[in-house]
Amino acid sequence: MTTLAPLLQAFFTDRLITQRRSSSNTIASYRDTITLLLGYICAQTGKRPSDIDISDLDADAITGFLHYLEESRGNSVRTRNTRLAAIHSLFAFAALRHHEHAEVIQRVLAIPAARTHRTTVTWLELAEADALLGACNQDTRTGRRDHAIFTLAIQTGLRISELLNLTIADIHTGTGAHVYCLGKGRKERRTPLLTATVTALTRWITENAGPPNAPLFTSSTGHSLSRDAIEHRIHHNITIAASTCPSLVGKHVSMHTLRHTAAMRLLNAGVDTTVIALWLGHEQIVTTNIYLHADMTLKEAAIAKVTPSSVTMSGRYQPTDAVLTFLAAL
Repeated sequence: MTTLAPLLQAFFTDRLITQRRSSSNTIASYRDTITLLLGYICAQTGKRPSDIDISDLDADAITGFLHYLEESRGNSVRTRNTRLAAIHSLFAFAALRHHEHAEVIQRVLAIPAARTHRTTVTWLELAEADALLGACNQDTRTGRRDHAIFTLAIQTGLRISELLNLTIADIHTGTGAHVYCLGKGRKERRTPLLTATVTALTRWITENAGPPNAPLFTSSTGHSLSRDAIEHRIHHNITIAASTCPSLVGKHVSMHTLRHTAAMRLLNAGVDTTVIALWLGHEQIVTTNIYLHADMTLKEAAIAKVTPSSVTMSGRYQPTDAVLTFLAAL
């Protein structure tokens, strides 16, 4: 057996699970990355996974794997970078244990992430959010559950993984009503709840009484919901809502859109971005700044404050030096 197999075992058990206490989502993502990488290397070299060594995973092999992800599997640049981050984490761990492969490891760690285009943030306007909530058929259990999920998501901005992991005990509807969640990076967060959200959740919990550690949102069979199930329900209700709200026609709406909606409501209410970052559980304030770039209303208000009342234009600047003329023409 090569040195790679025990390295992988130690990486997942010692590094990720024991030391870093990584979430199940992180472990699953890293596992899938390594599985794909080993499959690619096996196809390229003809070796079995157990015969692959660290030296087989040099910078050229990793770069080829990244190209394979984008060109053959059709992965986005963001997915490519996520896979690379997992590989970097593995090789940073390997650097502490296998000094004999230092050159290979350093070259892999030097592979840069690809630059990505920043996509425009999509969120629901007030009428669109109301149409979505109104589309939930509250004469059925599924409709009442959907209404409670969407109400909670729009008000709190919880991630879909955070919603899925909520238990009944995480909802506090008394004085100082709030929802508790263990967010990304295992950071604890408590988010205040508005009266309308408390009402929707109280109705749902009363109808689906269970032990405190039971999942808050369940399927009709009593099992925990999956990501696909929630995304399917939002697509179903958005299709219905589009019949009464034309602006929803052709608009891509996911659960993350509801998270953006919560952020934009806070921003338009004048809440500082540092507070919004805490509200959403962002690690860095720069992540929250995407909402500043997205809101045209804020930009228009800003330009109205700085536009001079009268400006006298004296024509375009013309450089008088040959060198300056060359530089201006670039």
